[in-house]
Amino acid sequence: MVRLLLVRHGETVMSADNVYRGRSDVPLSPLGWRQVERLGRRLSNEDLTAIYSSPLVRARDTADAIGRLSGLDPVIDEELNDLDCGEWEGLSDDEVRAQYPEVRHAWLSSPHLVRLPGGESLDDVSARVGRVLERACNGKGTIVLVSHRVIIKSAVCLLLGLDNSHFWDIAVDVAGLTEFRCSGRRRVLVRHNDTGHLHTLADGE
Repeated sequence: MVRLLLVRHGETVMSADNVYRGRSDVPLSPLGWRQVERLGRRLSNEDLTAIYSSPLVRARDTADAIGRLSGLDPVIDEELNDLDCGEWEGLSDDEVRAQYPEVRHAWLSSPHLVRLPGGESLDDVSARVGRVLERACNGKGTIVLVSHRVIIKSAVCLLLGLDNSHFWDIAVDVAGLTEFRCSGRRRVLVRHNDTGHLHTLADGE
């Protein structure tokens, strides 16, 4: 059996700006750093086997925070990179609404049918995420994948046998933790979007 932990990076300096970040290499915010330190402490007793990370700095720094307390060096996996937003990258949602009203409407209502202008479709994402999951679920021990909201949503859909029409039905918060147990061809969801390690941050701790 493999324990598979899907981790979203901590808050970034653009998290509150409602901007399509995609592959823009934005760093963690000060709060994001505190979030990933809490996450690292939470996972420090989990007897982790391996940590794989998106190449973007917000994910790498999150993976490093986990690795420091677990005695592991994260491995960069390009297939965990965020969605290629193409022409939308760096635009606010208001700008996308003004410039691409029909595509934006389709993205919000039927995401499985959309390719972002100059960028990826969710099918593209699922193809590369599926390869990562196949490798991870055929591994051993407890494996951590540190990535992005779109990637984790896609992974959850794949692991539960859902198509990408369910993309917007899945919440993935910053520094959230999702766990699956993989045995043979069975994929069991154990916990989803767990942010219990962040609760005291709301009190300023």
